[in-house]
Amino acid sequence: MRKQLWNSSLAGPLMATLVAMSTPAFAKVGADEAAKLGKELTPIGAEKAGNKEGTIPAWTPQAQVAYKKGEYPSDAALEAEKPLFTITSAEVGKYGALLTEGHKELFKRYPQTYKMIVYPSHRNFNFPAKVMEETVKNATRAELEGVDNPKGAYIGFPFPIPKSGAEPVWNHRVKFRGETIRRYNNQMIVQQNGKFTLTKIVEDVKFYYANINAKTEIELKPGADFLRYISETISPPRVAGTFILVHEKAGSGSEGRSAWLYAPALKRIRRAPAVCCDNPYEGTDGHQFYDQVDMYNGVLERFTWKLVGKKEMYIPYDSYRIAGPKTKYADIAKPNHVNPELPRYELHRVWVVEADNKPDQRHTFKKRVMYFDEDSWNIVAIDDYDQQGKLLQFQEGHPIQYRDVLAVTTQPEVIYHFDSGRYFVTAMNNEDKPYDNTVVLKDSDFEADTVQKRTSK
Repeated sequence: MRKQLWNSSLAGPLMATLVAMSTPAFAKVGADEAAKLGKELTPIGAEKAGNKEGTIPAWTPQAQVAYKKGEYPSDAALEAEKPLFTITSAEVGKYGALLTEGHKELFKRYPQTYKMIVYPSHRNFNFPAKVMEETVKNATRAELEGVDNPKGAYIGFPFPIPKSGAEPVWNHRVKFRGETIRRYNNQMIVQQNGKFTLTKIVEDVKFYYANINAKTEIELKPGADFLRYISETISPPRVAGTFILVHEKAGSGSEGRSAWLYAPALKRIRRAPAVCCDNPYEGTDGHQFYDQVDMYNGVLERFTWKLVGKKEMYIPYDSYRIAGPKTKYADIAKPNHVNPELPRYELHRVWVVEADNKPDQRHTFKKRVMYFDEDSWNIVAIDDYDQQGKLLQFQEGHPIQYRDVLAVTTQPEVIYHFDSGRYFVTAMNNEDKPYDNTVVLKDSDFEADTVQKRTSK
């Protein structure tokens, strides 16, 4: 069994100095450390080299390619690859150090049907040159006061060499995703017998931070919008016509987000401070909290954050098959868990962050353990524990790259509910249209008055 990388035993040029950190005080990145970006480290902070065993390769970014209209992300070479091996419940002991607690729980509960098919690892994720250049600069100019107040970052990932547990979360929250996007988001609640109900949502997002085409570079700072979001529920009929509008900002409490909700029964849009934290997202029947959208989003203030370190793990990766149009929703939805033939798992290095619920702050989860892909800063898995310390939920995100804009996202995302045996799948567009990164969106499209006018037509 490969030896896991953890804390003081971490390999690589940066890792030797890393220790577990949970202090809220900002720690500066030294000039010597920052100079490693683009050399021993990639411009966004990953280790360029592979591991000693050769099971994780060196970083070899792919070039940008143009997509034809209506084309889904794909990678024929990856999809044609043969698996290296399959992890079954009988081998959890052999590979357990390289698995999340959520994966081990799935093996424990469903030993006859759950498995993880492991493929050769690839490190091809890339970003626009401007994003990488500014990320290098952010290493020494960006700061984080407390956990919700970043400042001094522009365009790129704010904290490529993280010094506290909250910094990887900010890298994830403001990752590069282009200028605008229209997402056709199909969601399903899957019962233990594999039957599911489908919800269809259309989401528009305009990105202000990490927008390489913006006329003025936006600083990531408290009070400034870094994205605006609006969703319209299309079906089923009982929730159709619901709109959620969000202005996402840095900052704590209500300063970190302005939100509005339009409910068809009320026929008016109103401020919605409950669009936050562990309140259920509209139309999900409690299967997704607002702060579980995009794996994690929103304010960080209800938790303390500890940077545990970096380690090797088997995680979802290069997930073009499960996200592609040849795979139907019924192919994904199987009893107890997602069809294990569809996900692709690879060995990669991940940053590990622990979030502990503050005693004076209410939240369903007492602890969250988050796993960040080192090459994209996307959260790819989260172990969620209840207030008694029992594993309550497991979130799994399947990353792919849109090589037309060089943006990485998780598609789909799954939330396993261990208390009910059901699971929730979101961010699916297999039977819908591809995401549209060319849609033209105006600032005025994201105003409460505009939403009210849309619903009055």
